[in-house]
Amino acid sequence: MCGICGIIGLESQEASEPLVRRMMAAMAHRGPDDEGALIAPRAAVGMRRLSILDLPGGGQPLWNESGTLAVVFNGEIYNFRELRAELQAAGHRFRTRSDTEVIVHGYEQWGREVAAKLRGMFAFAVLEMPRGRNGQPAGVFIARDPLGIKPLYYAIVGGALLFASELRALVASGAIEARLNGAQLPAYLLFGSIGEPDTLLEGVQTLPPGCSLAIPADLPIEAPAPMPYWDFARDPATEIAERAPAERVAPPSDRVRSLLEHAVASHLVADVPVGVFLSGGIDSTVLAALASRARPGVHTFTVAFPDARYSEAAVARRTARRLGTEHRELTLSDGQMVARLDEAIAAFDQPSMDGVNTYFVSWAAREAGLKVALSGLGSDELFGGYATFQNTGRIARIAALARLIPAPVRNAIAFGLGASSPSKPATGKFAKIAAAFANPDSLPHPYFFTRLLFAPEALSANQAQIWRSQRSWSWLADASRQAAQLDDFAAVSWLELRSYLLNTLLRDTDAMSMRHSLEVRVPFLDISVVEYVLSLPASAKLDGSGPKPLLVQAMGDLLPGEILGRRKRTFTFPWEHWLRGELGRRVAAGFGEWSPALEPHVSREFAAAVWEGFLRGRTTWSRPWSLYVLNEWAKRTLHSVSAGRARASSVAAAACDAT
Repeated sequence: MCGICGIIGLESQEASEPLVRRMMAAMAHRGPDDEGALIAPRAAVGMRRLSILDLPGGGQPLWNESGTLAVVFNGEIYNFRELRAELQAAGHRFRTRSDTEVIVHGYEQWGREVAAKLRGMFAFAVLEMPRGRNGQPAGVFIARDPLGIKPLYYAIVGGALLFASELRALVASGAIEARLNGAQLPAYLLFGSIGEPDTLLEGVQTLPPGCSLAIPADLPIEAPAPMPYWDFARDPATEIAERAPAERVAPPSDRVRSLLEHAVASHLVADVPVGVFLSGGIDSTVLAALASRARPGVHTFTVAFPDARYSEAAVARRTARRLGTEHRELTLSDGQMVARLDEAIAAFDQPSMDGVNTYFVSWAAREAGLKVALSGLGSDELFGGYATFQNTGRIARIAALARLIPAPVRNAIAFGLGASSPSKPATGKFAKIAAAFANPDSLPHPYFFTRLLFAPEALSANQAQIWRSQRSWSWLADASRQAAQLDDFAAVSWLELRSYLLNTLLRDTDAMSMRHSLEVRVPFLDISVVEYVLSLPASAKLDGSGPKPLLVQAMGDLLPGEILGRRKRTFTFPWEHWLRGELGRRVAAGFGEWSPALEPHVSREFAAAVWEGFLRGRTTWSRPWSLYVLNEWAKRTLHSVSAGRARASSVAAAACDAT
């Protein structure tokens, strides 16, 4: 696990090296153990390493035997042992025990098809060096894992392409100006995060999940087209047909059990201690139970709160005692949270309504001396743990009814239900229903109404129109078309994976955990688990017995009764309570210093109205909190580079400034 970066298309090594070095320095928290770089004409790459596997021998860039290929890599490959054996049988010679080395030999053997053979979380770049280590690269191949667990950002400046694991690293290069992409603020207001493949910085985008880029090093770079190598929903019938007969006839619960056992065991492979985020819920308990069976000495840890109404520490403590794990708790009060709030906000690579939870949980893991932790992310999306699985159908029926009613009548009814507007941002508990009823076609799929932060009516007509022309809108529209090929249950799963999980949960988890130099692994998102559960009919995942019945059937013997009988709770901090105390005073003061860059798009008056709505009990805590994080991010990120705009206007200017 580490951070990677590079620049392709800049002729001078003397010009490219300082840019790469600055990007590496900006990601030191991702890899405090080691660093490496390859500086060549027309292509230069760098990395910071967090040592997890083959501690002495896994340094990067890592080369093939002949010195014609080199790789920099962020992530973990969980099937590297199987791939290594296959490659050795084909004649490849390995020098390390690192999973990184299977990528460079795999590229030598399979070319661009290597990405589809990897099972894990990854972003990597392979440099083709046909004239050897001291020659000029012929090209670079870049790829990202199918679900977007690991991030990869890129931008094109002056005919050169820069890429990095973090947005802030691209800015730190000095070649990219941190200008606000105001067209993306509607997405943030609607969903509390920025939708891929766009970002909140102008000119910067992500490499989409399950995609790759092949870039020749000897030509000016304009707009490379990402090439998809994985898309389950593109042809789900084919995916199912290709499965082994034994897999298709085995009871789904048995197959899920087997896949999860294998996934957890492979995710435990490390040369450092491994822990599990443990709450009082089913998902983390399943992981802790499987991990403790597969590997002795597994650590578990949880964040506790002084007020027992909000804390799951007692349940987690009993679970840990039952499993025999090495358990640790971190008790967090509102005062302690406020004292470290600046650190937590500064950890956001892009703003989000979520994420601070993960910052403190990751802090707890590092306090326990861990470098690797397992998280239950992905379980709710696959097994139906969210209310979105029920609410999407309800919203779809409301939207269908609304289309039969004239718009003036619709709008009057929606207003009575609590519809919002740009001048009335505070909304009631029926806001999502009102939004779907007022304008059922304002979002690409009924599912997206269930994930709303602010309703579409809170946007101006101009904002809504501009956002519809963005890549992030196209991504949601494409995901909606793909979901139409699936049954209702799998459709919601797919949309969760391609939007909320990708844009909020995974991005926040990566940024917040890596700020503490902690690698978070997500066994429920093992691609074999994802593909199998998505391929099952809804009848296999629903039986009316309670939350996530298929997962409970598969793992029930490992779950204590008190967890099976608990009502579904999402692990979160007591924000509602905290925002009416010391934290609230901090938020109010923050709104008093509104970012000038935000003002043309999201006004101070809008934020003040939302805050007032919260204080009067008319809106939820998540709305003012999301605006506070957005404003703090803007002040830190956009203000800090304003003085450097002249020198950051081009790669050439940045290079001259560095030499």
